[in-house]
Amino acid sequence: MSRDIGDLWVYLAATPLTGLTITLGAYVFGQWIFRRSGHRPILNPVLLAVVILVGVLSVTGVDYPTYFQGAQFVHFLLGPATVALAVPLYRQFDKVRRSALSLSVALVAGSLTAAGTAMLLGGWMGASREVLLSLAPKSVTTPIAMGIAELTGGLPSLTAVLVILTGILGAVAGTGVLRLVGIVDPKATGFAMGLASHGIGTARALELGEIQGAFAGLAMGLNGLLTAVLLPLILAWLGV
Repeated sequence: MSRDIGDLWVYLAATPLTGLTITLGAYVFGQWIFRRSGHRPILNPVLLAVVILVGVLSVTGVDYPTYFQGAQFVHFLLGPATVALAVPLYRQFDKVRRSALSLSVALVAGSLTAAGTAMLLGGWMGASREVLLSLAPKSVTTPIAMGIAELTGGLPSLTAVLVILTGILGAVAGTGVLRLVGIVDPKATGFAMGLASHGIGTARALELGEIQGAFAGLAMGLNGLLTAVLLPLILAWLGV
């Protein structure tokens, strides 16, 4: 009997639909826990889904390439989901236009701070040059961050992990930190979340409200563009 179950699992594990089903099931379960907890940030559904997926893959022995055959369908939807962020941004365009100057200053300051503090902290801890260059784009959305890391001599795979961890940390602790320092304005909250924590932070901002989501989406896109242009130039100028 156990052998039959084992054979069945081997077959199911190699089926793309299994990876997709596990991914969606993990997120739905994480979302259920998140709502039942009263939307506690520490129980962020993305974080819970990651923990569940890591546990399932570790216990079952399914390797990542096999799992990704099914999960790639969710990965594909990242593109349309990102484009869909233009909808709340369009609705809040007047607020964005009136805050253009302050947003520009915040964008430059936040982008440089995110990269600079990561590299300074890594250098203080004795990280190698490759690790430092992998740390620099940690607050940029994953595809752009990996491209920057590859261009500057970092490790794209390490950058991807750091980006995801940064996003989860921002989604879990970002709103609490902002309240702690007295930032309650929805525009500032959203922009900070998107700038520091890219897509995962933006998803958290959308849960807070449309204004926060619109400004977070704007920050995520602009930070990716600015970092992709400026960071390689700054690193070349510094001789890093």
